[in-house]
Amino acid sequence: MATAAADEVRGFRMIPMRYLMSIMGSIGMAIIYGFKVNLSIAIVAMVNHTAVAMQANTTARVQHNVTEYVAPHPLFRFHSLFPNGTTMATMMTSSMEKECNATLERNYDQDGPFVWTKDIEGFILSSYFIGYIVSLIPGGMMAEYVSAKWVLNISVLLNVLASMLMPTAAEIHYTAFIAMRIIQGIGGGVSFPAIHVMVSKWAPPNERSILASIAYAGTALGTVISILLSGMIAANLGWKWVFYIEGLLCLIWCTAWLILVQDSPEQQKIIITDEERQFILNSQGEPKETHKQKLSSVPWFQIMRSAPFWAILVAHFCNNFGWYMLLIELPIFMSKILHYDLKSNAWLSALPYFCMWIFTLGLSKLLVIMQDKNWISVTVSRKIGTLFSSAVPMFCLLGVSYASDKNTVVALMTIAITCIGGMYCGFLANHIDIAPNYAGTLVALTNTVATIPGFVVPIFVGYFVKECATTESWRVIFFLMVGLYIIEMLIYTMFGTGEEQPWNKLNSHNIHNTEQTVPLKETRHPIK
Repeated sequence: MATAAADEVRGFRMIPMRYLMSIMGSIGMAIIYGFKVNLSIAIVAMVNHTAVAMQANTTARVQHNVTEYVAPHPLFRFHSLFPNGTTMATMMTSSMEKECNATLERNYDQDGPFVWTKDIEGFILSSYFIGYIVSLIPGGMMAEYVSAKWVLNISVLLNVLASMLMPTAAEIHYTAFIAMRIIQGIGGGVSFPAIHVMVSKWAPPNERSILASIAYAGTALGTVISILLSGMIAANLGWKWVFYIEGLLCLIWCTAWLILVQDSPEQQKIIITDEERQFILNSQGEPKETHKQKLSSVPWFQIMRSAPFWAILVAHFCNNFGWYMLLIELPIFMSKILHYDLKSNAWLSALPYFCMWIFTLGLSKLLVIMQDKNWISVTVSRKIGTLFSSAVPMFCLLGVSYASDKNTVVALMTIAITCIGGMYCGFLANHIDIAPNYAGTLVALTNTVATIPGFVVPIFVGYFVKECATTESWRVIFFLMVGLYIIEMLIYTMFGTGEEQPWNKLNSHNIHNTEQTVPLKETRHPIK
């Protein structure tokens, strides 16, 4: 064993290619998530908030048969609207009037060219997930049967192309802009299956969790970089350059990925050493055609009857509702409720995702060490990760609902988003534990359902805050998220398990010919 390890070290005279692949994949996922969230920053500078607010109040006056309108200041301040001197304030609470006027005044100098109502903003932000949800399962099949490398490359290229066309599309009509977001969603949807297949082909069994963590941690890092970069670009150069600059920068990654990385160690011709290639192939010991044959014998009926599978699905759905709520709507909350300007908004919105990136890698490593020392089982490990991603955000959102100090709110939001990173070593990793032979299929199924909150959340938020964003309206939203987190914790705690399920072995005798059969201990062993 020691000799083999020494030979490996001598053979790898640089960063091992499998780790380079994972790092490159992490950057790719960072790009995908960057395009997913940059609009949440850019749209603050794109919308004419004053015009939208005045339009909403004009509609309200018409509905109430208001006969006189006096607005001496360009910011509509609810002056006398009736001939007898009755004010609009008598029709609204004092706190709501004050919050609406403060929002208008502070955002006046950041107004953009588009008069998009809250409903339209909601449809624009949610349209990404229309493309995302329809491409998940086809993307997984293409990654398995064609080329995971090319699927990920095309995924990023679709996002780049749509990003470059977005300013023109927005000026044509918001429906054209929505079409570009759907294209970006299609590219985003195929990215996760592609990375999953790449890791499965490149990672030795005992390194799967490490390489997967590196790759998926890019989602948090990409959110940080995109929010910061988008905020600075929008504030200094204008909203159009958010899409132009970020699109052009991402072409560099596409070129590097195309040249440096191949689908498997067998196909890799540069950078990799013969020792590393042989080390990976020997450690895996699974014929290349295995995955295709497994997909043709998926035990659908047994999966649908499996309580552990449904525990993962419920946890994935509930957690994603909170995740997408904070991912998409946090910049808007920071602007409309906390009244941070665009630059401060970007920095404060990005901070939680940087903390999440650090937390994800740290917690994953800690749980692996505890498993190796037999202090905890795989089941306990997954439940710890899931509890971090649900219980902590739940209590933080309860605090946010009643906090009056903006610094306290920012601190609680940062802690909430940081701990959501526990999902990567919690229920998300649990797919491989319960059925390693069908992990790709399970991820496609649960992620499809868990994507529904992506396009429901913006519409849902738009409905509650379409008149004027207030603390009271956001409190209703946060309470709903708390309820979903409670459901997640109860269901996953009761039915979640790290044990391999019996249906994972169904039809296993058909997976290989007798002469190709290899021991299945490593392929069925839960990831640590």
